[in-house]
Amino acid sequence: MIKKIFYGWWIVLACSLINLYVGGVIFFGFTAFFEPIREEFGWSYTQISFAASLRGLEMGIFAPLVGFLVDRFGPRKLILWGTITVGFGLILLSLTQSLAVFYASFLLLAFGAGGCTIVVTMTAVANWFRRKVGLALGVMGSGIGAGGLMVLLIVGLIDLYQWRTTLIILGLGMWALGIPLSLVIRNRPEHYGYLPDGEVSSPRVQAHEIQDKGLEIGLKEALKMRSFLYLNIVECIRHMTLMALFTHVMPYLGSVGMPRPTAGLVAGAVPLIGIIGRFGFGWLGDVFDKRHVMAVATGFICLGTLAFGYVHVRWALFPFLLLFPLGHGGSMVVRGSIVREYFGRDSFGKMTGVIMGSGAVGGIIGPTLAGWVFDTVGSYHPIWLVLCGITGLTTVLILRIKQSPL
Repeated sequence: MIKKIFYGWWIVLACSLINLYVGGVIFFGFTAFFEPIREEFGWSYTQISFAASLRGLEMGIFAPLVGFLVDRFGPRKLILWGTITVGFGLILLSLTQSLAVFYASFLLLAFGAGGCTIVVTMTAVANWFRRKVGLALGVMGSGIGAGGLMVLLIVGLIDLYQWRTTLIILGLGMWALGIPLSLVIRNRPEHYGYLPDGEVSSPRVQAHEIQDKGLEIGLKEALKMRSFLYLNIVECIRHMTLMALFTHVMPYLGSVGMPRPTAGLVAGAVPLIGIIGRFGFGWLGDVFDKRHVMAVATGFICLGTLAFGYVHVRWALFPFLLLFPLGHGGSMVVRGSIVREYFGRDSFGKMTGVIMGSGAVGGIIGPTLAGWVFDTVGSYHPIWLVLCGITGLTTVLILRIKQSPL
């Protein structure tokens, strides 16, 4: 008799596909729109980069609010409305004629993405898994990495139909994909006769469930914990580096003489290679101390950023593509596993929202700072060295996090 697939894995698949599309279009794909928009309007790198910072509000002002909402109302409703809003945001962006409309479109995209990306999808998955949460988050996170495929698609669509028509196509695609997938999501396994990980009821499983409910750490208590402070600082710095690089990867590679099609391949390769990091580090986080695994991942980001600063020497592209994507993909998954382990299931959405809110501070600073550096000195090289240095500090902070109290 064939064993029935645990429904939690269908939720993982649905969240993975939603992350693939939203991540590919809004986060990784924006770099492909950078030059066409600049050529049409003549805006500076700083002005365009600021829009990417507004996009980061999905993990800033909105993230803590979304975290509380998802814990209260469940992920299904938020994902449905989030995908609808993202579709409207992309279509509004296609109508841009001024900086005001340009920025307003990104605010709408940030609001919509807040409802259907990391905070909500990670909560949806964490609700259905406990022992296998690292693997499940790794599989779910691979969808974000696969979003790198969207970069190549977007570059091709822009070449064929120009950037405005491309945005309309992408907005309609968001509705066609996101709305049906949102209906697959279920809030908690117990409501449907399941237990986390698909386990059957037993004294051992009941003990785990009692532990999950009895040892939850609330937000007020977490705010007094030094480990929680370290996690917030790490996420701020991590996102500063990631968002700066993902926003400026194609303009930067173009500035050092790389052809646009090749730069598009590199931009798409980063999240795709990151899939290996999501799976690999997610599994390692279930087996070894999550703090040590996370420290290795951030170390990879640090070294990869250093290599990125020297890609004008073509061989440096290889260590960059080896280290940075693995660290980027793995750090996101292990961070989620740490939050699940340290603060419990019922607080997962709130804690993730607060931590990602801190990440958004860095996400707002990173792209704008990189654009300002290029406008000021005519080179991206200094910003990559600075980001490499401060990312190295995150490894030290992670190792100072205390053992999980749960």
